[in-house]
Amino acid sequence: MRMSLAFDTDFDPRHGHAVALGSDIVRITAPNGGPMTFAGTNSYLVGRDRLVLVDPGPDDDRHFEALMAAIDGRPVDAILVTHTHLDHTGLIGRVRAATGAPALGEGPHRTSRRLGPGETNLLDAAADHGFRPDRMLGDGESVDFAAGRFVAVTTPGHTANHMSYALEGTGVLFTGDHVMAWATSIVAPPDGSMGDYMRSLRKLLGRDDRCYLPGHGGGVNDPAPFVRGLLAHRSMREAAIRERLRRGDRSVAEIVAAIYRTTDPRLRGAASLSVLAHLEDLAERGLVRFLGTGIGAQVEPM
Repeated sequence: MRMSLAFDTDFDPRHGHAVALGSDIVRITAPNGGPMTFAGTNSYLVGRDRLVLVDPGPDDDRHFEALMAAIDGRPVDAILVTHTHLDHTGLIGRVRAATGAPALGEGPHRTSRRLGPGETNLLDAAADHGFRPDRMLGDGESVDFAAGRFVAVTTPGHTANHMSYALEGTGVLFTGDHVMAWATSIVAPPDGSMGDYMRSLRKLLGRDDRCYLPGHGGGVNDPAPFVRGLLAHRSMREAAIRERLRRGDRSVAEIVAAIYRTTDPRLRGAASLSVLAHLEDLAERGLVRFLGTGIGAQVEPM
């Protein structure tokens, strides 16, 4: 599978403003831009007289005020949570208190696998360990509101509890951090799992969504070719990692130094975790063996 993958970084976040996207959907982007969040985290309000909020965003006063202004006193029937990273869930408590809306999601935060002896979860500070959904949703479960029927689509990979939401009858899928137009999603063990991520991408190819609205950046139109491009991109990265192993590299650090030479230094940590995720997937498939656990482990081909 060899396909080109073009990312779209042409995005105006219009921080503090509600941007109409059609079909009674508006986007409000939080002012928390950075190397991992692009221009900021997107929150979405769906509906006209009664609303559903997808991802309230980070605990930021300016973003809270922008959300409240966009809600404009209208009832909020539910808060849908794509996953439990704090840039998506930090405002849940304040929005719950202000609107009385229940929070729905796949479940509390959890890692994709257990930590090994002495291993540290490098992204632990980004996780919302206190979140407990008022209602847990399963794959394919639908919930009806005045704003429309939402269908839960489990998409683990970026996190173990990642969930996307299809707005029935519109072709829109809210994809959180699973698929974004501006970059590939970070898959960072032990929070994330490359095997889960790839399976979730293939799952989306079996759907007929017409537009993805992600947690960061602009929408993905005609998403099937883009998802195929993501799969090809990851497959090519895996091939590059296996080539480094054939050449004698035996650690994450050696592989990153070889294949991420031009990467922004601020993203080297994320690159290391991505390589680890690929290696763990290869180990699950019986193609490599770990001597140790986590990012500092040695690895050898089988």
